[in-house]
Amino acid sequence: MTNYQAIGSTLATFVVVVSVACSNSSGRPLPDSVVVPPDEIVNFSVLYRQNCAGCHGVDGKGGAAIALANPVFLAIADDTVIRRIASNGVPGTPMPAFAQSAGGMLTDKQIEALVQGIRSWGRPDAVGNQNPPPYVAPAPGDPQRGADDYRTYCSSCHGADGRGGSKASSIVNGSYFALVSDQQLRTIVIAGRPELGAPDWRGDVEGRPMSAQEVSDVVAWLSSQRPKFPGQPYPTASMNPDSGGFR
Repeated sequence: MTNYQAIGSTLATFVVVVSVACSNSSGRPLPDSVVVPPDEIVNFSVLYRQNCAGCHGVDGKGGAAIALANPVFLAIADDTVIRRIASNGVPGTPMPAFAQSAGGMLTDKQIEALVQGIRSWGRPDAVGNQNPPPYVAPAPGDPQRGADDYRTYCSSCHGADGRGGSKASSIVNGSYFALVSDQQLRTIVIAGRPELGAPDWRGDVEGRPMSAQEVSDVVAWLSSQRPKFPGQPYPTASMNPDSGGFR
């Protein structure tokens, strides 16, 4: 072996030893500890926990907002509906837009992971052999008919005028209206809020499920109760310039 060959062999051995030592050195991250950039996370459980659980509850079981794991909700809201709401939010309500294209933080791939994960909570037998009213109203409802339908299906819990009863709270409260759109009202009438004990469209009157038209009419009546400034506690108050407060 020439001197050059000996030197080359020694350098090769040195490089191998150094490489092995570095790969095992203290402080070097392990392969499974590499941090994934936020916009590359596509694990549904992680995405849901970070972006949805605060309002919709752990595992979609409901919280301040409706339960996304409600099988009736998933029977009427298809992929397009869930994708649109997750992407663009619901203007005028606390539901924000999550898609980057709408000013949010999530990529299209992450939105799709959320959609498919939420869909996985559905059940084929959720509505049995019954056809629930459609998610979107096929035609505007009539508030006058809705007043009668409200008395039939809703007043036993929410009171004769919607301001609360022995079993449920007011659903014509201005602060409540500030949190929900008419479409959300329709969704709740159809799917209920089982996590709060509120039945779906089949359970208000035993043996008498609400028709699609009755749902539309009840929502029209509820919408007619919406104050001009929902959520504003004193819509007719004026400022007293002398006291700096309301009068």
